[in-house]
Amino acid sequence: MNLLLLSMLIVQIHRGLPVTYSLKYFHTASSQVTNFPDYVVVVYIDDVEIGHYDSNTGEAEAKQEWMKNFTTVYPEHFLLQTQSGIRHEKEDKKDLETFQKRFDHTEGLHIYQKMKGCEWNDETDEIKSWRQSSYDGEDFLALDTKTWTWTAAKPQAVPIKHTLDHDRDLMTYLKFYHTEVCVHNLKKYLNFGKDVLIKTELPEVFLLQKTPSSPVSCFATGFYPSSAALFWRKDGKDLHENVVHGEMLPNPDGTFQMTVDLKVEVTAEVEGKYECVFQLSGVKEDLVTKLERRSILSNASDEDNVRLAFVVKVAVFIAVILAIVFAIRHKNKQGNYDPAAGDEDTQRSGNSTDESSRNTDLLSTGTQSDH
Repeated sequence: MNLLLLSMLIVQIHRGLPVTYSLKYFHTASSQVTNFPDYVVVVYIDDVEIGHYDSNTGEAEAKQEWMKNFTTVYPEHFLLQTQSGIRHEKEDKKDLETFQKRFDHTEGLHIYQKMKGCEWNDETDEIKSWRQSSYDGEDFLALDTKTWTWTAAKPQAVPIKHTLDHDRDLMTYLKFYHTEVCVHNLKKYLNFGKDVLIKTELPEVFLLQKTPSSPVSCFATGFYPSSAALFWRKDGKDLHENVVHGEMLPNPDGTFQMTVDLKVEVTAEVEGKYECVFQLSGVKEDLVTKLERRSILSNASDEDNVRLAFVVKVAVFIAVILAIVFAIRHKNKQGNYDPAAGDEDTQRSGNSTDESSRNTDLLSTGTQSDH
């Protein structure tokens, strides 16, 4: 399932991040996959799932509250989505069978995937789009939407490429879909769900380190949208060596988190020279966190704090005991101390204390399938 996974990764280019929005459709037809529908369509705006169809339910389903309101205002929309899902299911399952024959795969687990979509820059009005397919996790066929030509990634895809290259009616439709229809739908969704989709949330940024010899991890969490970059700089220059970028992950509240690790020995000489930089689409100012020892949260410091708290508690306890002993001796010297009464009072006090503490459009050429 490489195509699906890789297509969902954000390409992090941290120079002049544009304000872009994307609409993406992922189709998956599979055979003999345990505990998984044999056909699924998932629709995303950016990295937010807004719609879903699968062969188990046979119906399109809204995945966001605002999208449910959208279907109330446009009831015909999800009816079309359901019809499209049913049609795609038949076509893609047939294509999967064709692939299995072409690759001499008669049995076993096999997966055919399609991905299509578009991206719109609301500052420049530039539109980009894509359309491609894969079989068993490897690229199979793709449409170059700049030259409007097909590219075959496998020998088995070459005959299909030649057929599609000569289908002028299909190409006319695909140009119309990718330059007009897709971005029209994207803007329509954005306008309806703007309170949720068109927003900017800056993250909290932390510097973390497990031990003094571990890499320093810059952790940013709670930001939105996902078109963001996180990187290290030294003396104002971007660092690429001794730097490891982590995956961008979603938070339960719909925001995102990401990390970037820097392998460096944190000494007084390097303090202030390194800085972690966070950039977010649509925000002009960078969020900069300088590398300073006092700013790093670490397990070691937590353990030191625990040890210090323990020592303080022990010291206080000893002081209290000494005070009690001193008081007892003082009373005993004055002849006012009754050992029996003292033991009973202490026992009662002890008992009291004890008691009180008791988470294919690519292969199928039907022009009505794209919604």
